[in-house]
Formats: sequence, structure tokens, C-alpha cells
Amino acid sequence: MRKYLLAGARILLGFMILESCHSSEGNAGYAPAPTATLPVITLTNEPFTSYQEYSATLEGIKDVEIRPQVNGYIDKIFIDEGAQVKKGQPLFKINDHPYREMLNNAKATLAAAKANLASAEINVDKLTPLVQHNVVSPVQLKSAQAVYDASAASVAQAQAQVANAEINIGYSLIRAPMDGYIGRIHFKTGSLVGLTTTDPLTILSEIKDVRAYFSFSETDFMRFKKQYPGNTINEKLKQVPPVELILADNSIYPEKGKVEAVSGQFISGTGSIPFRASFPNANGNLRSGNTGRVRIPAVTPSGVVIPQESTFELQDKVFVFLLGDSNKVRSVPVNIGGRSGNYYLIDRGIKPGDRIVYSGVDRLRDGAVIQPQPMSLDSLLKVRPM
Repeated sequence: MRKYLLAGARILLGFMILESCHSSEGNAGYAPAPTATLPVITLTNEPFTSYQEYSATLEGIKDVEIRPQVNGYIDKIFIDEGAQVKKGQPLFKINDHPYREMLNNAKATLAAAKANLASAEINVDKLTPLVQHNVVSPVQLKSAQAVYDASAASVAQAQAQVANAEINIGYSLIRAPMDGYIGRIHFKTGSLVGLTTTDPLTILSEIKDVRAYFSFSETDFMRFKKQYPGNTINEKLKQVPPVELILADNSIYPEKGKVEAVSGQFISGTGSIPFRASFPNANGNLRSGNTGRVRIPAVTPSGVVIPQESTFELQDKVFVFLLGDSNKVRSVPVNIGGRSGNYYLIDRGIKPGDRIVYSGVDRLRDGAVIQPQPMSLDSLLKVRPM
């Protein structure tokens, strides 16, 4: 019996030793994680320029529809689409044969009217002394004078017909009313055009300056009125700094423009109000119909600036990790007042002197302890794009 008890005790002791070994191995797998070393920046007030961008369409300073002023077939087209033309340069030639025949007919009518006038004048001159000597009745002279006056009116009417025919012949050669660039040509040689033609022959654009049209929302317009000094809108417009034009390929147009006008009313249904900026275009690189974005700078003399990398979003809010006592971090919401490249201007939530985690925020949780590695915010801001 004693022999069996000793054997059971040995077995029980073996299980206890084996369990102890397993427990030691399991605890080794749950060793505390090492403290993360993360870069930390101390916030300061910095000058900051943010930008607001607005979709824009471009138009020449003048876009003139070229339309025929007489009816007829197009005989010649002297220009091509996109061509640069000078004021007075021929653009289109409309067949003028009918108008030349009208001119010839008007000249013949004028000659006949002048002949009748001369005959009437002779008759008046003949009757005048006879009336003075009581040879003929004064009624005959009055009748002759009336014929003379009617003949003079016929001459004036015929002269007007000649002038009108000459004008129509002049209209048959269509010239450029100003310097500019030719747009799309809607008709070809042989096309019948006239005063009732719906489409213009082409559109001539004067683009030594171009105008960019864009719109502010009602909120943006209210911010604009508060942002710039002045008692009137025109005074405020004069305070807006030069603006940039971002082209369709995202390149920046080399010439800066000026916001110079705003509409007098909001567009019904959209709640937006149109603005106009003007850009120099001496080389003709911009054309009417181009699209782009007008970028308006907003200069803040002093504010809290942080890298976008230091933020994260949660439920449509932006947060940063603020470093507190004992190197613990906690998330705090911030309000973004402006943006430039990958940097934010913060107007609420953090202040100068606070320390925030610069990068690695995606690996953090509230209450985590880190090993801070100080970084210079100034060195980061020196290379930020503006």
C-alpha cells in the first residue's frame, strides 16, 4: 500500500513541475512592449500664407461676333482658325456682283435725275424775267419752280441710293474691327450667309488681357467682406493681393492677376456671386474658353502652423496628439483656419508652447507613453511650399 502511495506522489510532483515550466514559458511571451520613440515638435507663432482656389473660365477682354451685313455667298476666306489678325485686315469676301449692279442702276438713276433737274432749272430761269415783265402769269413760274424742287429731291434720293449701294459693296468685304485671334469659322467658301444667319461667321477675341470669371459662395463672400479693409466693395477689392491662375494641366501661369470686379447680385438657385480677375496675356498663351483655377492668397502675420502629417481624422474631425506630463499623449481636436501645401493653420484647439507628436500618430492611442525626440519646427517650415 505504501508502495502505491509513493508512486502516486511522484506522478503528482511531475505534473506540478511540468505545469510550472509551461507557466514560465507563457509569461515570457507577454513581456511588456518597449516605449516608442517618436519625434515631437514645440508649437510657435509663425507667419503663414494660405490659399483658396476657385474654378474659373477665361474670356478675352473683348469677344466680338463677326457677322455679315449683306446677303450673299462667301467667295473667299482670307484667314484660318486661330490666326492672329490686325485691325482692318480682310477676313471674308461675300460675292458683290448683285450690289455692283445695284450701284450701276443707282448711278444711272442719279444721272437721269440730274438731267431732269437741269431742265427744270432752265425752265425756271426762262420764266423768271417773263414774269417780271408781266409777259406770263406768275402761276407758270410757281409750277416750274415746283418741278425744279421735285427734280432736286429726285437727285438727292438717287445720290442716297448710290451711297447705299457703295456701302453694301463695302460690307461685302468683311474686315477685322480690332486686333485679336480668330475663333472657330462656322462657314466655308460657297456658303450662303446673310442678316438672318443664326451663327456668326467667327468670333474675334482680343486677348492682350484675359478675364477669369469665378464665383464665391455666400460664406466666402461674407468672409471676404470681413477680411479686407474698406467701406465699399471696390475699396476692399483694391486690398486683395495679386492672384495666381492654375491652368488645366496644374501648371501655374507665370503672370499674376488682379481681382477687379464683383457682380451686383447672387445667382439665383446657386447661391454664388461672380467675381472677375484680369491677367496680362501679351504672348497670347491664354485663349477665350480656357479653364483653370484662380488661387487667392490670404496672409496671416502670426499663427500656429503644423504639418498635415501630425494630424489624423476621426468622424469628420481633425485631431493631434498632445504630449502631456509623464510623456503621456492625448488626442485633442483642432480647427483648421487655412492650408498651404502640406501645412495647416490652426485657429483653435492648440496654442504656442504646446508639444505635439510630429509623425507616427497612426500607431498611438490615448494615454500611451512615448519617448519624445524633440524636432525643430522652424527647420520644417523653412522647406514648406508656399
